[in-house]
Amino acid sequence: MNAPFFLTAPELKQFRAKLLDWFATYQRDLPWRRDRDPYRIWISEIMLQQTRVAAVIPYFEKFCARFPDVRALAEADEAEVLRMWSGLGYYSRARNLQAAAQQIVREHGGTFPATEQHIRALRGIGKYTTNAILSIAFGKHHAVVEGNVARVVARLEAVRGDLREGSRWESLQRTADHLLAPDAPGNWNQAMMELGATICTPRSPQCLLCPVEKFCRARKLGRQDLIPEKRKKRATVGVQLATAVLVDDRGRCILLPPPKNGAGKALADDIPTLVSKMWHFPTVAVSEDPVSDLRGYLKNVVGATAVLSRFVPLRKIRHAVTYRAISLLPFLVKFKELPRVRGAKILLLKDFSSVPVSNLTRKVARAALEAADHS
Repeated sequence: MNAPFFLTAPELKQFRAKLLDWFATYQRDLPWRRDRDPYRIWISEIMLQQTRVAAVIPYFEKFCARFPDVRALAEADEAEVLRMWSGLGYYSRARNLQAAAQQIVREHGGTFPATEQHIRALRGIGKYTTNAILSIAFGKHHAVVEGNVARVVARLEAVRGDLREGSRWESLQRTADHLLAPDAPGNWNQAMMELGATICTPRSPQCLLCPVEKFCRARKLGRQDLIPEKRKKRATVGVQLATAVLVDDRGRCILLPPPKNGAGKALADDIPTLVSKMWHFPTVAVSEDPVSDLRGYLKNVVGATAVLSRFVPLRKIRHAVTYRAISLLPFLVKFKELPRVRGAKILLLKDFSSVPVSNLTRKVARAALEAADHS
């Protein structure tokens, strides 16, 4: 493979040395960097997908304390896995993690596989995660390309256009493969990601602090703030939902079990996805009037008593799930004694720690608690 056009062989050697020296001095102390356990590295990489490092750290520590190895994760109840994940979002990641752990137990005797073929075959693992595990845990020569690394490489080469369009991403991978330090692939990949996360940031990159600034073509051209170009985002789709918080005099509420796709008219607009297929308050898509829609739904789920109850509006909640902008209208419905609902759970409104719920459900609960505090 030819060297990247902008670096000579001596420059490439210097580039590698400078970046690795910088990483050795300035790397953040992150819990998944304290050993080379492939299980912990895998968990961290999945958690870090579309999630900030600061948000991941406490979840990672609690998750690994509860499920310290592959077998513990494989044998756990799915509800417990989701409960420990609750708040991180993108819950399919947690479900895929457990499915992959079960694969490892079933196919590899509980030992994390060390080959590209076997890691890539695990549920929910793609090329990037495979390369990260192979390089960091096993010292294999595999370069990673994710958002931070792609941005660093694109600026180094002054790449124009959407980085994920056409063959650009493959080109970035080829350059990353060549830049990879052969004697320290794990540290190198982490150094590239660290550089993108802390110095070569999406906005206002700190070029004066960059250890490899002199090699950057975008910097020389004065285009570091223009690269990479902004991606064309999918058009936002507005979704209006209404939800009912059924509570009694003791502050207990009703949560319905995780819904399934195709469960009927009440699940229009893909409500299972919007509530992350987790425990949730009775929720419907609004067609005309939110109270009428809720009453019709609750009549079937809870019974006629809910239809006769007073619906007290709570503050409107806004929430985003991928490209969907949710406008949710919550209502408080009070009972002296909560009706019995098959499959539902009765919990204290202020404590959902025993079941997995989404951030959207937590927002609704907070709105209901605020209203109760002011009533």
